Amino acid sequence: MKRNHLPILKDLTLVGGGHAHVTVLKRFGMQPMPGVRVTLICRDLQAPYSGMLPGYIAGHYAFDESHIDLAPLCRFAGARFFHDEAIGLDTADKRLICRNRPSVAYDLLSINIGSAPNTSGVPGAADNVTPVKPIDGFVENWQRVCDRVLRHKGIVRIGVVGAGAGGVELVLATQYRLENLLTSEGRDSANLEFHLFTDAADVLVTHNRFVRAKFRRALKARGVNIHAGHKVVEVRPGSLQCANGENFELDEILWVTMAGAQAWAAEAGLDVDEQGFIKVSDTLESVSHAGIFAAGDIACVVNHPRPKSGVFAVRQGPPLSLNLRRKLLGRPLKPFSPQKDFLSLISTGGKYAVASRSWWALEGRWVWLWKDWIDRRFMRKFNRLPDMEEEAQQDLPRGLADENALKELSSMAMRCGGCGAKVGATALENALAGLAPVSRDDVLIGLHEPDDAAAVSVPDGKVMVHTVDAFRSFIDDPYVFGQVAANHALSDLYAMGAEPQTALSIVTIPYGNEKKVEELLAQMLQGALKALNEAGAALVGGHTSEGEELSLGFSVNGLVDRDQILRKGGLGAGDQLLLTKAIGTGTLFAADMRHKAKGPWVAAALESMLQSNREAANCLFAHGATACTDVTGFGLLGHLVEMIKSSQVDVEIDLSAIPLLPGAAETVASGIFSSLQPQNLRLRRAIRDVETVSKEPRYPLIFDPQTSGGLLAGVPGDRAPACVGELRNLGYTRTAIIGRALPESDRLESIRLLP
Repeated sequence: MKRNHLPILKDLTLVGGGHAHVTVLKRFGMQPMPGVRVTLICRDLQAPYSGMLPGYIAGHYAFDESHIDLAPLCRFAGARFFHDEAIGLDTADKRLICRNRPSVAYDLLSINIGSAPNTSGVPGAADNVTPVKPIDGFVENWQRVCDRVLRHKGIVRIGVVGAGAGGVELVLATQYRLENLLTSEGRDSANLEFHLFTDAADVLVTHNRFVRAKFRRALKARGVNIHAGHKVVEVRPGSLQCANGENFELDEILWVTMAGAQAWAAEAGLDVDEQGFIKVSDTLESVSHAGIFAAGDIACVVNHPRPKSGVFAVRQGPPLSLNLRRKLLGRPLKPFSPQKDFLSLISTGGKYAVASRSWWALEGRWVWLWKDWIDRRFMRKFNRLPDMEEEAQQDLPRGLADENALKELSSMAMRCGGCGAKVGATALENALAGLAPVSRDDVLIGLHEPDDAAAVSVPDGKVMVHTVDAFRSFIDDPYVFGQVAANHALSDLYAMGAEPQTALSIVTIPYGNEKKVEELLAQMLQGALKALNEAGAALVGGHTSEGEELSLGFSVNGLVDRDQILRKGGLGAGDQLLLTKAIGTGTLFAADMRHKAKGPWVAAALESMLQSNREAANCLFAHGATACTDVTGFGLLGHLVEMIKSSQVDVEIDLSAIPLLPGAAETVASGIFSSLQPQNLRLRRAIRDVETVSKEPRYPLIFDPQTSGGLLAGVPGDRAPACVGELRNLGYTRTAIIGRALPESDRLESIRLLP
């Protein structure tokens, strides 16, 4: 929980948000390692907990109750969260290859990505079944299955392939949920037909005979057709074929057989078993590559093979965390020996379960309550996090820094100012080497031929529009931060109807060793360049220096015809006020800093920030926009006041029409505001009857400072509806008419708010 500003010496990268890694994150949050930067790379925002999956399917748990929110957990742990998917590994250069971002460097790597669906051995299975592994993929597909069943007329035949604990729990939970859904809609649940397939002679063959007998009775009582000794050899659309020649017509096929491993681990050269799972020693370190660890389903502990079960992943969390620390400190690793026998609590669809261990079995509602208590206790560890503490300076752990690093740290302690604060030439050159700015004929001198300054030409009939924006980082992902910062700066040009031409970067990088500085700078500039290139703006240079915090800004210029400049001051009475994006980024990221914001809330805010205002500006101009500005730090009201003063009009705003980002209303209601909010509140003097309207729940959000916000524009009343429709078709789906301009009155308060 305590943070420090020591330079980064080692990068610990966690791939996947599995059960072992959430424990690692929690423990690093409780006891940080100064000098170590932790990064989680995961395609999920909220990681499903396998123990509660049957309960979620059955409808006993809500989504949030059965998932661990990774964004606040990472914030608590002081870890960077990169929302992406690993697809490859370069062990020679120690870089992780990602699907949608530049590769990420690591010093120490841990992999906890679960397993992949294994459908390759059965023709047609890959295209015609719904696999349960990976769990996150099944959770996404589950609602679609429910929707298809509810739309279906007549008998619905559902097959589950695999009769281990997972398959048996799934078929019973699915039956329980779907029967309840049909009953709630007044439909006959007797139209549901369930089939359970296994190539074994019985269900739950890894459990004792008492457990098997209990579940045979439960399945029979629930009308589930058990097809033991039926090996599935082919799947076609709407049917499956068994080895004994029997064919079954089915409307839904759920696949719960043994899962496989993602191929990239083996392709990277890691030693894997026959199924592709990473071979690890008793310390959970790869047997072939020192410094790479694996846990959970993706790992094969060579000396202690165990079933692919969440219980083992959970119990690998503490020893994995310990050995990652010891590896970072250069200390001997400690072996971990998992127990051979373990307790299984297997639910039967309703709030009833069977306890299985060794040779005994127990059943009852009390067993389900016991399981529920265990699962909820586990989830509380990660979804109820302590409040953020004040930052504290800490010393580097002994052993983390080698002799060369200690020498470098000594030099960092006395950093120069002035030009001595610039980032080193080698690190800067290496970071820039991978950049490919868009090429423009009007850029005479730029990064393609660096000089003391850039030189650009201005086409005849055009004027130049200049602006600059910079701020410190509010997220831990430098690639995404680079995109947001560039979009934010470009929005001023779009608001004036200008076409971006060039950009100069203004960068401050935290003190660190040369390789870490180079990596951070490269990630951030590649993100910025993605946004700049898409806008057609050439990055022609900039300035990079060292400082306490990461910050990024751009001085950008654009071109526009002199008689087509769009200003703030053109509003006329009768114009409709359009807002192209939802608001709420200030309160959401203030909540994120306190690990009080849900991951999907933060993701939705970032998605909005990453959306360029370019097409919106073109659309507004085409529909005769009379005035325009971008909504940023002064908040919606602050920028509206600027338009009113310049236009000499009054306005009427409908609070209920203002689009809000998911979670913004909740965080404001909790009393969480941006640090700039109090200054923006001073503009409330422009509001009529402020004492009355200030009681409205949405009122605080009109003062919320925005980062890379939308455009606020006036459009003639008769053209506004068509403009809104086109903007929504262009992807600005939250565009709304939020008010209208009125003739200027003699009152000092020029804004009237409607609840």
